[in-house]
Amino acid sequence: MKLLIVESPSKAKTIAKYLDGAYEVRASVGHVRDLPKSNKKALDIEGGFIPHYEISAGKEKIIADIKSLAKKSNEVILATDPDREGEAIAWHIKEVCGLKHAKRVAFHEITKEAIIEALKHPRDIDENLKEAQEARRVLDRLVGYDLSGIIWKKVRYGLSAGRVQSPALRIVMEREREIRAFVPVTYYVIAGEFSTVGRMKESKSYTLLLECEEQPKKKTEADRIVKEGRSGTWEVISLESTEVSRSPRAPFTTSTLQQTASSRLGYSPSRTMGIAQKLYEKGLITYMRTDSTTLSGQAIAEISTVIEKSFGKDLLQVRQYKTKSKNAQEAHEAIRPTHALSRSGGNTDDEKRLYSLIWERTVSSQMKDAKLKRSKVTANIQSKSIPDFSVTGSVVMYPGWLLVDQDARGDDVTLPDLKKGDQLNLKTLQAIEKATEPPNRYSEAGLIKELEKRGIGRPSTYASILSTIEARGYVDKINKSLYPTDTGEVVISFLEDNLPSYISDTFTADMEDKLDLIADGKATYLKTLKDFYGPFLKDVKSKEKLAKATNMGEAPDDLLCPLCKSHMVIKLARNGKFYSCSKYPTCTGARKIDGSIMEGPKKLGRECPKCNKGELMERDGRYGKFIACSNYPKCKYIEQDEELRKANSTGVSCNKCKDGYMEERKGRFGVFYSCSNYPDCKHIIKTRPTGNRCKWKKEDGTICGELMMEGTKTIPERCSDKLCPNHNPHKLDTEKTSKK
Repeated sequence: MKLLIVESPSKAKTIAKYLDGAYEVRASVGHVRDLPKSNKKALDIEGGFIPHYEISAGKEKIIADIKSLAKKSNEVILATDPDREGEAIAWHIKEVCGLKHAKRVAFHEITKEAIIEALKHPRDIDENLKEAQEARRVLDRLVGYDLSGIIWKKVRYGLSAGRVQSPALRIVMEREREIRAFVPVTYYVIAGEFSTVGRMKESKSYTLLLECEEQPKKKTEADRIVKEGRSGTWEVISLESTEVSRSPRAPFTTSTLQQTASSRLGYSPSRTMGIAQKLYEKGLITYMRTDSTTLSGQAIAEISTVIEKSFGKDLLQVRQYKTKSKNAQEAHEAIRPTHALSRSGGNTDDEKRLYSLIWERTVSSQMKDAKLKRSKVTANIQSKSIPDFSVTGSVVMYPGWLLVDQDARGDDVTLPDLKKGDQLNLKTLQAIEKATEPPNRYSEAGLIKELEKRGIGRPSTYASILSTIEARGYVDKINKSLYPTDTGEVVISFLEDNLPSYISDTFTADMEDKLDLIADGKATYLKTLKDFYGPFLKDVKSKEKLAKATNMGEAPDDLLCPLCKSHMVIKLARNGKFYSCSKYPTCTGARKIDGSIMEGPKKLGRECPKCNKGELMERDGRYGKFIACSNYPKCKYIEQDEELRKANSTGVSCNKCKDGYMEERKGRFGVFYSCSNYPDCKHIIKTRPTGNRCKWKKEDGTICGELMMEGTKTIPERCSDKLCPNHNPHKLDTEKTSKK
């Protein structure tokens, strides 16, 4: 028996279909092991940055299955993705499963021809690629762990920083500062509506919109141009026509695919990559993590056939594009359809739309230039005492590659047939006051383009960089634009002020270059990490004596503390910025960021029943009002507001402590139900309890007795205990059927 191992179950299914039973194909379902969360357990820094991996949760059964099949196999092939991460996954599978004689193959498209050809050339795992990926993983952990640690101490607990996410956030914040510092300048746009005068009675009259080629900054000058223009006689003073060529764009890389899918289809980078992954696994497109624009000779030949048959031989122009990336290293070919003869592909609407985008870009890249005629009409009054007015039109004369990529065509603007000296009848002329606008905020596509331009990250990381800074709450996406949040601003400002070199473009790009050197065998894992970590750790530790970064700036002079009338400062809370008295903690006066008074904790006149020392106080939290001890955090007694408790109570008694009732609560992951005696009783269920108890009889004859909770339309209720067979009645019914 022969065994072939890939990462994805759908990829395994596609490959098994092509191999006709010659191999047993199994999927590892991604990584089989990873670094643990604790940095102390994860890395032996003194021993030489040795990583200590742990088997990922839920992968034990998969590993056991691979081990069992490997023992029965006379050949084991590791066919994970053709990049550094794929090389690392292959190595992890080999190590965990003890596959001493396993070989590695790589292919950039899941087609029968590519797979069979790859199987003819098995090789050993590339240790350089594996070490480059391992160095990236360890480097990210070292930077993230230590930068996050100093931010926890000096800004707020629970925040984070990273080697590539922080430079991305810095770029967003730099643009925001440009916008804040921008001073608008007033200017005037002067436009006129004209009608052409037909040379003959039967000639058709056209309406032309001409705009002044100068935009005066002073109203007096704008008024003068309008006044003289209205009283003058207008005529055409020049006509220019030029033929220009538009060349097709290169085939997609990861970056350009994400940018184009964002602008044309409205897909986020993570959504684009998820759809592309499915297309790749189904064998419809080549590997989607690449910074190369190269097409193979076989692909060009097939594309040429498609163009000749569908559009004509005269539209074919074979081209090879140079890769712009300095160290293109992920895959060796652009993203393209595996079979260009198939114009459509995919099952879902998303898959079909993205496949069509890739197909059009790939095929059009091998077609002739489009030819456009650009015309410009310039007019003025006969005295020429005002600036020229003009309009430009563009018409496609020869479509070329635009026949395929029609979304890139744009609208034709046809100008009337005029001659120099022809008179124009002025219908309206007016000046519109405008102001210069600040630069636009980055969209997701725009930020990816900027990251690629600065050498930050790699094709496989662009989508995760964006999803990380959004998930961390450092940026908000509003109408496709990225806005830094208050938290994001505080974090990046602290890093810029205290550790600027580690979030700079040069540091991030230089580290990528060093990882490339490891991949090429020109640098070693240990020396690269050692040279970086010593100075880095010294710099981070030197910041531990800094005062805590609590203030974000000064409040307006007229905004005083509502309690003591002192000056106020801006501070950051979990829910955003607020104004705090500068004499805090002596004075606890505070205002919301809109200037309204923020009410502090309300004393209830009751002693804490837990510590018998503190006084109970009503506070406002993220999820509503609650009552807590004044000695928090030494005493962590907490209870809900009585009115809120009554509204949220289900009336179902807790079956753990017997005294409390199950109440609806809200947490960071949504609604859940817990005992009213929390924190003394920490019984929690995820779905609303029905009030019934589970009647499932255990093997020893006892009844389960756990709370039943709401189920689905097909299962009205189910047991809240995950270990009870009645927790998943569907599975139970399936098991009964299979036994029968």
